[in-house]
Amino acid sequence: MGQEDQRFDEHLDMGNQTTVSYFVLSGVSSEPQLQPFLFVVFLLIYLLTVVGNGAIMAVIKADPHLHTPMYFFLFHLSFLDICYSSVTVPMMLQNFVRDKKTISLHGCLAQMSLILLVACTEIFMLSAMAYDRYAAICDPLHYGGTMTKQICIRLVAAAWLISVLYAMINTAPVLHLHFCGPKEVNNFSCELPSLLEVSCTAIITSKMTFLTSAMIVSLTSFSITLVSYICIISTILRIRSAKGRSKAFSTCSSHLTVVVLYYGAALFRYLRPSSASSVVLDRLFSIQYSILTPMLNPIIYSLRNREVKAALGNLLGKMQGI
Repeated sequence: MGQEDQRFDEHLDMGNQTTVSYFVLSGVSSEPQLQPFLFVVFLLIYLLTVVGNGAIMAVIKADPHLHTPMYFFLFHLSFLDICYSSVTVPMMLQNFVRDKKTISLHGCLAQMSLILLVACTEIFMLSAMAYDRYAAICDPLHYGGTMTKQICIRLVAAAWLISVLYAMINTAPVLHLHFCGPKEVNNFSCELPSLLEVSCTAIITSKMTFLTSAMIVSLTSFSITLVSYICIISTILRIRSAKGRSKAFSTCSSHLTVVVLYYGAALFRYLRPSSASSVVLDRLFSIQYSILTPMLNPIIYSLRNREVKAALGNLLGKMQGI
């Protein structure tokens, strides 16, 4: 409570303090010699993310064989990956090539809200994909009736609606905070935990709101995914033939890989105790789930999915024939 009391005392004496109108994003590295190299690296990552996920979306849209619930959710996951990277990477690239690595207060708050929105939608999309795999593997005879087009649309709409509420609930308390310095945000983007660290007013409401909502969202989505995979693994182990087990597992191996990558980094970043805080680790894990994972998703799905590879080959063949 000592830190909270100090911030509250500072709030009582605002007369000699200036309200912050912009923040300085410390970025990935403060070494000037590394900036050109990092610009090229993250530009390539961003281009791979956009092109890779865009290709997945184009293939799913163009190939009638991929008009199934699993690829319907994959289409939306690819769209979310493009959005996630686009919220953070362009600003990062700008900061690599300019001296003043700044972002306006309103721009920072907008970026924070979009990160919350897209991140929350993505974890619920992963949960919807896990449920789809559960229905396909554990109850194949009723799969067509369980995962209808209307059900899939409702699941995607529910993911967006919950995420909009989640972003609004966490953004509202931050709008009432006062930022009077320091101006430097110890990250390459305006994530909520990093933003709370530079507030000079009491952040207990914002912190409790974020921790509570993040726990509810994480536990809900993770529970759906975990229970689905417990049932899936149990069903696969009961399949007698090794070929049958391999075929069943291959239909969800790509999704399971993405889930491990995303949840592992995000849960460590947001739900670890404050005593384990580290600026370097925070940046590394933020880079993994907000920049690297969106780039890896299309690679994982295309390399480990025969249908996607075949559809991609057909699409490239048609494009070369034009």
